[in-house]
Amino acid sequence: MGKTELLITVILFNLFFVSFTVAIMVYIRKYKSRKKEYLNEIKINNEIHQKELLSTQLEIQQDTMQQIGRELHDNIGQKLTLVSLYAQQLVYEKKVPQASDKIEQIYQIVNSSLQDLRSLSKNLTNDNVSRNEIVTLIQDEVNHLNALKKCEVLFNYNCDYFDLDFVRKNVLLRITQEFLQNSLKHANCDEIKIDLQSDNEAFLRLKIQDNGVGFDYEKNNAEGIGLKNMKKRAEIIGGKFSFKSKPNHGTALTVILNN
Repeated sequence: MGKTELLITVILFNLFFVSFTVAIMVYIRKYKSRKKEYLNEIKINNEIHQKELLSTQLEIQQDTMQQIGRELHDNIGQKLTLVSLYAQQLVYEKKVPQASDKIEQIYQIVNSSLQDLRSLSKNLTNDNVSRNEIVTLIQDEVNHLNALKKCEVLFNYNCDYFDLDFVRKNVLLRITQEFLQNSLKHANCDEIKIDLQSDNEAFLRLKIQDNGVGFDYEKNNAEGIGLKNMKKRAEIIGGKFSFKSKPNHGTALTVILNN
């Protein structure tokens, strides 16, 4: 074999080797790209599944609560009403004069229980979330807490209407309730601010903060069940969740939705 043939052979071998190497690299790159797309697709499908699951759970929960409310009103409520009438009749007829005071007490207790039962039944059967806007739902919570006079709750918003479905309204309301209850129980605060805003940067921004004792969130990275639930709920409806807290600087939570 002459030098020319040897040189051609070496060149061809190098070209083949380079081509083979490039082909392997292209294959690996395409494989990684397809794998990434596949994993992203799985992630998206899981997120969709979680949203559908949450929506179904909330709808089942709502139906169950309404069914319980109707059962309380139609069954137990009617029985308590009958007991109340019997007790009232015994008091007025004075057939058992030596026990009139006790029968009167029974009558009062049954009537009080009946009022509580009717109130509970009304709350359970009332489809409050579906019928009202998120602003109204949060305002009702604020009014309720301010009536207790344990802490001043301030609510500011720049939009009366947000185009939210049942699931997103329900989740935002539950997150708000969870934060408010935690602040009242643990923060030792005297003021809580709630801001619900819509602007060019976000379709909806919910920020809640208290001026309580706070805690070292960075150091104590173990999240409580309540915080995990709030974060998970926000992520399931496609929200960006952030939480901050420092000793003596209060606690703040933000949920951002980009419609």
